[in-house]
Formats: sequence, C-alpha cells, structure tokens
Amino acid sequence: MKIRKQLSKKLFLAAGIVWFCAGYLHAQSLDQAKKMYSEGKYDEAKPAFEKLVKQTPSNASYNLWYGVCCYETGDLETAEKHLSVAVKRRVIDAYRYMGDLCYKTYRFEKAIEMYEDYIDFRTKKKQPVEDVEAKLDLADNALRLMEKVEDVQVIDSVVVDRHDFVSAYQLSEECGSIQLFQDFFQTVEPQFSTVYQNQKGDMIYYAHPVDSGRFELFSQSRLMDRWGDERLLTINKEEKADNNYPFVLSDGVTLYFASKGNGSLGGYDLFVTRYNTSSDAYLAPEQLGMPFNSPYNDYLLVIDEVKGLGWFVTDRFQPADKVCVYLFIPNEEHGRIETEDTEFKRSRARILSIRDSWKPQADYTEQIALAHQAIPFGKEEVKRDFTFVVNDQITYYTLEEIRSKEARNYYEKLLAVKKQIRALNNQLDDLRMAWHKAGAAKREQLKPAILAAEAQLNDCLSQLDPLEKNARNSELIYLKKKS
Repeated sequence: MKIRKQLSKKLFLAAGIVWFCAGYLHAQSLDQAKKMYSEGKYDEAKPAFEKLVKQTPSNASYNLWYGVCCYETGDLETAEKHLSVAVKRRVIDAYRYMGDLCYKTYRFEKAIEMYEDYIDFRTKKKQPVEDVEAKLDLADNALRLMEKVEDVQVIDSVVVDRHDFVSAYQLSEECGSIQLFQDFFQTVEPQFSTVYQNQKGDMIYYAHPVDSGRFELFSQSRLMDRWGDERLLTINKEEKADNNYPFVLSDGVTLYFASKGNGSLGGYDLFVTRYNTSSDAYLAPEQLGMPFNSPYNDYLLVIDEVKGLGWFVTDRFQPADKVCVYLFIPNEEHGRIETEDTEFKRSRARILSIRDSWKPQADYTEQIALAHQAIPFGKEEVKRDFTFVVNDQITYYTLEEIRSKEARNYYEKLLAVKKQIRALNNQLDDLRMAWHKAGAAKREQLKPAILAAEAQLNDCLSQLDPLEKNARNSELIYLKKKS
C-alpha cells in the first residue's frame, strides 16, 4: 500500500512537470510568435499561429493573428476565413484587416462597412482614426469607379518578370519607342522607370527621383547629337507623390502616366492629361477607370495608333517579382458596361477572364499577332478609319467596305456620335481645367455647364452599342440574302 502511494505521488509529480513544461513551451511559443508578428515577420510567425488556432479554433486573438499573417503573405482565402471569426467576436483590429482584404478583392461595399465599424469602435475609445478614414475615402472612390467600368476589349495577356515588361509587345516605329531607364541612359543604378522616345526621335519623356526622393516626370530635347534642356513636367503642383512611366500620343500633347497621388486607389494608378500650349501648362490629370486601375500597381499605358492596339502593366494578383501585361483595343468613347449584375461588373473590373470582354463572334487572332510585329515607319498596311467587327470572318475598316446601305447609314450615325463624344470630352477638359483654377463663385457659374455637358456625354455614350448592333445586324441580313 505504501509503495502504491509513493508510485501515485511520482506519477502525479511527473504529470505536473509535463503539464508545466507544456504550458511553458506554449507560452514561449506564443510569445515568440507575437514578437515576430509585432516586428512584421509574418512568414515566420504564421506556422506558430496556425498551430495555435488548430489547438483552439474559437480563440479570437489566435484567429486574428493567423488571419493577418495569411493576409500579409498573400493567402487571402485563408485570411478571410480566420478574420471572419475575429470579426464575429468583435475584435477591433479584425475589422480593419477585413476591410483591407475586401478592398483588395473588389468588394468595396463590404470594405466600407468594415472601415466604418472600425472607425466607430476607435472613436468611442477616443483613439485616432485618420489612417482608416483615408482608406474609407479610397473605398468610396473605388466603388464609384466600379459603377462605371469601361467596356474595353482586353484581347491578350502575358505574365513577365517585373523588370522585363517592356519586351512584352512591340511598338510600331511611327509611335516611338519604350526602353527601361537604365538601358536608355546606360546606368548601373536601378531606376524603376521607363523612357519614351517620340516618333521623330527628338524628344524623350521619363522620370527620376528629385531631392525629396519622390519620382517626377521630365522631358529632354535632342540638341544636335546629344540630349539636353531637361524640363520638369509640372502636372499637379499640390500633389507630393510619385509620378512615373510617361507615354505621349503622336499629337504631342496627350500624356499618359502613372501616379501614386491624385486619388490613386493603391500604389500607382493610370492618369491622362493634356498639354495646353496657350498656357504652357498641363491640364488637371484625369484618373482612368476600371479595368485599367485597381487597388494594386497599374502603370505604363501605351497606345499604338498605327496598330490600333494598346497595353498596360499591372501587378494585381501577381507574385512580388512578376507583372501582367494586358493587350487591349483602345476605345475613344470609353463606353461603360451597362448591367445591374454586380458580380459581372466586378469580374470585368478585375479582368477575371479576358474572354468576358470580347465582342460576340469576334476573332482577335490577327490583332494579337500584330502586337508582336515590327511596323517600320511609314508602312500603311494597318492604317484604318475604324474597326467594325461584323463576325469572326468579316471586319471592315472603311465605310466603302460596308455593303448594306442601311448598315452604312447606321455606322455613319455611329461615327457622328463618336465625333460628338470627342468634342464633348474636349469641352469637359477645358471646363474642368477652368473649374480647377477658379474661385468659389466662378466654380458655381461653371457647375451647370459641366453637368449639362456630362449629361449630354452620357446620352451619346448610351447610343453607341445600339447603333453598332443595328449596323451589324443589317449587314449580316444583307450578306445572308446575297449569299
């Protein structure tokens, strides 16, 4: 009996030691994981929190920490699962991260809801909320942009190394050339920028850091056999953010560039501005819509007017060392996707599937091949008045090619509306520039004219698809009768 009691005491003592060691190791593991988490070492902290959350699935803090580690390392699906647990248990920081996750996955309404709840919690505790208020503004802007996603045909895409994207497609000589900054200037210092040289070869546009460290846009002219007369391009004096990746159309005044300011949705966004020769200044930059812009980095939009093609670069949903280059068909009218299907709009905004953007029965094989072809200066084979896709076998480029008189009438009306849209866009550019420079009283005077022009523009835009559809159907009926 005495031996049994001694044995029981030893077993109890051993169990106590094991329990103590397990608890000590658990606490040590948790402390180490929290330390790595606070230092931003999410990759290293992630396995420890994964183990802890498996041991205690309902623990709100474990779910938050593991969810954040998953979010920061790019595993958004797992992150959402565990952040949702923390949100249900009303862990304040979970709302902010869930807002960030929803923002990155284009669920802007949900992101707004999460940010507003987070702000409410923090305000009640009299804690600062300025950083999240800025995120809320971005989500509001993104939601507005997704309401008017552009109906652009994205016809190809290729994933390339981040530092090799300029080789993805080839500009025709008549549209100039694009090179990496370090290649053009023959420098070993890595400058994450490009140099655009115009078709005449007498102007270059590029970006490099100024004294403050931010990137600014510059131009230079060719003086005899060398470059000189560097000039800062003042796009927006009030903005103190990176401006980079310039491209200028053949008109010499329309400038596309990427900026981290001017209301960017996240990282670089794409903008367009125009040089006003009379005032020797650039107009207020206009942010491009979706799918060109996103909550990620979007940059270097280039339009080849000879080929009738364009492309832009983005790192959305890509690994850190990769980018995706999208090939698209430029549309001067910027028609919108008219649908009440939010999921379809979200898909088109994200470019979830490029085929979703294709016109019915269209075949883009020739355009995709053309994107990679060298077109010497002066070659006219690909010049055209417009591109009218009738079906996958027939595409017209001039009015004379349209055989049906009724179809030709419809398409002439379509071209007239497109001309009116271009005029309205120019008018709005001038009005907005005037509004931007004006005082409060003058802005009130300009407001009705801007609203009227916008309403007229929306009316014109709504006519594009019906006119093109009528022209296509009329031509197909005519061809069927003649066959």
